[in-house]
Amino acid sequence: MAKEFPVPPVVFTPSTPPHRRHPAPGVGFSPPPAFAPPRPSTSSAANPLPFMSFDVSAAAASSSSAPPLFAGPIGVGGSGASFEDEPPLLEELGINTRQIWRKTISILHPLRSADPSLHADADLSGPFLFLLSFGLFQLLAGKFHFGIVLGWVTVASLFLYFVFSMLSGGRRGDLDLYRCVSLVGYCMLPMVIFSAVSLFLPRGGGLIFGVGMAFVIWSTRVCTRLLAELASSGDEHRGLIAYACWLVYMLFSLLVIF
Repeated sequence: MAKEFPVPPVVFTPSTPPHRRHPAPGVGFSPPPAFAPPRPSTSSAANPLPFMSFDVSAAAASSSSAPPLFAGPIGVGGSGASFEDEPPLLEELGINTRQIWRKTISILHPLRSADPSLHADADLSGPFLFLLSFGLFQLLAGKFHFGIVLGWVTVASLFLYFVFSMLSGGRRGDLDLYRCVSLVGYCMLPMVIFSAVSLFLPRGGGLIFGVGMAFVIWSTRVCTRLLAELASSGDEHRGLIAYACWLVYMLFSLLVIF
């Protein structure tokens, strides 16, 4: 037979907060107190925003009495020189545009001899501009020759300088390697013109070879005269100098044609 066990009664306590319980009948209900912000103390009641309080008249008086920070024109070292007295940026970099233009005009005339006195003051700004233009026209023809052109001009300058050293026996006059690079670069102007003209000439015909030969003779003539005038013993070996220059500019013309 089954055995019975005494089980104590289970009492469930309500989980509703006391203030939310339903009041007993006949008992009034008082709602919970609403949230009230803290009131300021008596010290800050007179000035609720102390960081906003300032005297406008005192600030204006102090700003008018203070001396200006930058009085007078801006200068270097307090010398009073303004930016209008500063030289142009190209002159500070050593680029003389007027001199480059005069050298270009002296070479541009095919029948007039170039002035050697203009090219006695060597620079590389003009030659770099001509070589960049030559490479740009070659790029328009579908040939990427920027590195080849710079390398060939460097090798050509070293070649001509070595030829002069061998011919003159060490007496090079005013011709040094830097001036030789400048002369070879400036005499590239006819080759730049030929590179631009070749864009409108038929490829593989005799016309482009004839035009190229004319520009090669132009560059050879100008470069030979300038090298012979700047070197002390250039007149004695003008033919050999002309042959070396002709070889240099013939390479550039073949680069344009092919």
